[in-house]
Amino acid sequence: MSEYVHFTAEQKKAARETDLVAFLERQGEKVKRAGSQYEWMDGDAKVSIRGNLWFHQYDREGGDAIDFVKRFYEKNYPQALELLLGQGGERIRSAPPQPKKENTGEFILPEQNGSMRRVYSYLLKTRGLDKEVVTEFVKRNMLYESKPYHNAVFVGYDAEGKARHASLRGTYAKPFKGNVPNSSPEYSFHLHGTSAELFVFEAPIDMLSFISMHKNGWQEHSYAACCGVSDQVLFRMMKDNPCIKRVNLCLDNDKGGKTANRRIADKLFVREIPSRTLIPKHKDWNEDLLARRSDHQMQTQGKEVKAAPSTTEEEISRSGDASAEGERSEEEQCPVLAQS
Repeated sequence: MSEYVHFTAEQKKAARETDLVAFLERQGEKVKRAGSQYEWMDGDAKVSIRGNLWFHQYDREGGDAIDFVKRFYEKNYPQALELLLGQGGERIRSAPPQPKKENTGEFILPEQNGSMRRVYSYLLKTRGLDKEVVTEFVKRNMLYESKPYHNAVFVGYDAEGKARHASLRGTYAKPFKGNVPNSSPEYSFHLHGTSAELFVFEAPIDMLSFISMHKNGWQEHSYAACCGVSDQVLFRMMKDNPCIKRVNLCLDNDKGGKTANRRIADKLFVREIPSRTLIPKHKDWNEDLLARRSDHQMQTQGKEVKAAPSTTEEEISRSGDASAEGERSEEEQCPVLAQS
């Protein structure tokens, strides 16, 4: 039977303010820097860390150092304090005060670079995307190269054609990724079509990878990249586009993606919105695309390699038949929505 341990207000404050990176490194955990914060992996899911604060990217939950130990080390409150303060009462160093950054609340797109050379090279050569698909989004002003960091910028617009969200992806060996400050998640990277089908992905590159593999009639359908696993853009699109009747959940084939698929599918079920789940063979749709490209290259070299199974272009092109029998086609029923 464990004895009662009294903690002073100062000890509780010290434990709560424990620097989580220092704590995790002391436990032998691996922590990776990602921009102005750090990342720690909870299985396949990323946990963002800044000082004594954390946020689980897939479960969309967070808290302070005490909450972290209670959740991930399965400790109760007194046990969490003891672990954070250390044996003998000596705590790990506290997180330094976080300087407050001036934030005007205004969404501002990064400056455009004079060319798309580096982004095209990264997306086509490294990520294996189809050039015609990439170029189509460039023409729509939904994709460009930033200056001076040469990031790929994936832009999301509202119904009036105003840019409201931008997701960044670096083009170097260890690519940076993140969203432009003050982005509105309900307008993350997306494209409206005129069919009944909406395909939802975690990341813009997954979305473009899927389209690259299923080009037949792809512009008829609607697509969205959540830039995470939030469902805000999905429901915003359904509100803005009455054509959409069925949602295809295409999130990653990992713990976080599967959890999000179930969570969103449950919401859709309650709202009586038909849905189905499309799962990539590998971790995500870009890995499927790269595997398919590798298989094709090996086949052209005379080797018999069976391509990874995936949803066929024919099935995707036919997926607009969710409308009731006898009604006009979705293209006739729905206005073509403007997309900047």
